[in-house]
Amino acid sequence: MVTLDELDKVSHDKFVELLKDIFEHSPWVPDKAWTYRPFNSLTDLHEKMVLIVKEATYEEKLGLIQAHPNLGTRLEMSGASEQEQAGVGLNQLTTEEFVQFSALNKQYMDKFGFPFIMAVKGQSKTIIYESMQQRMNHSESEEFETALNEIEKIAYFRLKDLIKIRGAHMSKQRTVSYGKGNVFAYRTFLAPLEGIKQIPESDFIGRSNTVFGVNVKMEVGGQKLLPSFTEGDNSLVVATDSMKNFVQRHLGSYEGSTIEGFLQYVAEEFLKKYDHIDTIKLIGEEVPFELTKTASANGLTQSDLVFKHSRNEKAVATIEMVRNGETIDIVHQSSGVLDLQLIKVRGNSFVGFIRDEYTTLPEDSNRPLFIYLNIGWEYEDIEDSAGSAPHSYVCAEQVRDIATSVFHELETPSIQYLIYLIGCRVLERFPQLREVSFQSQNHTWDPVVEEIPNSEGKVYTEPRPPYGFQHFAVTKEDLETSKELSETMKISK
Repeated sequence: MVTLDELDKVSHDKFVELLKDIFEHSPWVPDKAWTYRPFNSLTDLHEKMVLIVKEATYEEKLGLIQAHPNLGTRLEMSGASEQEQAGVGLNQLTTEEFVQFSALNKQYMDKFGFPFIMAVKGQSKTIIYESMQQRMNHSESEEFETALNEIEKIAYFRLKDLIKIRGAHMSKQRTVSYGKGNVFAYRTFLAPLEGIKQIPESDFIGRSNTVFGVNVKMEVGGQKLLPSFTEGDNSLVVATDSMKNFVQRHLGSYEGSTIEGFLQYVAEEFLKKYDHIDTIKLIGEEVPFELTKTASANGLTQSDLVFKHSRNEKAVATIEMVRNGETIDIVHQSSGVLDLQLIKVRGNSFVGFIRDEYTTLPEDSNRPLFIYLNIGWEYEDIEDSAGSAPHSYVCAEQVRDIATSVFHELETPSIQYLIYLIGCRVLERFPQLREVSFQSQNHTWDPVVEEIPNSEGKVYTEPRPPYGFQHFAVTKEDLETSKELSETMKISK
């Protein structure tokens, strides 16, 4: 691994040697990228290399695509390709799987004239094979652009494996961090959030931010803090009480309207203030308040003065930043909604699962379903997360409304399928996102009285303590697969 500082200082030949396989067997890309030094961040380097490819001739682009190996091949390839394919088991195909991949690769090559390309990191053999089958239906021009887009993703993954971001790998050396939790801050009359994109599943139009509440956890780190642990030397320690005051006072100077923007603002200002701190991570959970009603001459109207503290679901955001030489880079950002609890009283089934000597759960074709959901999302462009361009910002309230709408629409065969469809709907409504992730739990009530005369109702009690849970992430590829499946079903009907 090398740092960006080291990469900026090496000779032209060394630079090309280090980066020659970021774009498979195409040293002409780093050859041209060398003139763009210095690079502000890993993202900056990747964007410059992508720009070079976008400005290349058709023949150069075709050569880049053709330089990639077929997936599942046993022929020679770059070391990076070997690792990527091995990571998803493509180097351990059974004889039958190898024959299937080889046949489909040949069909693909015969149709398009270049190999099938996919950023396989985090995928499975099954998903890769199904994607090959689906993409066989594309036109040559569509597949040419898709291949280049996948190459961009592959290049980014390879750069992340090669480039060491200062502070981001500190945990591999030694964990040196501390911080402050439960930092509550409330502000009245923060700038309202207006101008957000409207979606069919939600009537949410923005936040007045008359009362803005957030609970922040701050964690900072850096190797210069090591003596405070090993020697009791507090000369570089920022007291956690100071951290608390820093967060709370900066809510007074924050000019934006979102938790994400506030966290980014605090993180940047903290690293500027304390230049010996290398890393910072902030988690902010909304402290939600609800509107109330008041009597007036016109009947009941919404009060603009009195709000009710809510115990319902809440928005959450996380940001991580590192000091990288003279710059400060965002290495991770995510948003989400926590503890969304939904009960659907009918239209849910759970049948067809494995039944053996360990199974006591009866099949149920129409059960109530009580679920807890934590939903997270990440943006393609981190800058969209702050809310400075409201039309590109995704509101937790809208994601909540999408979840409830899909839950209502679906004859739910399982929680797994439910969260998959919710994720696809969120990505469809908000194409600026790259991923939607779920942590779900099943807390469906246990029946007590299953038949009530002259009523379809039943009586239930709290479930037994053990609960089921699911973790899943939905990507844009899942959305495309869902759309293609939907179109196929329409045609078949």
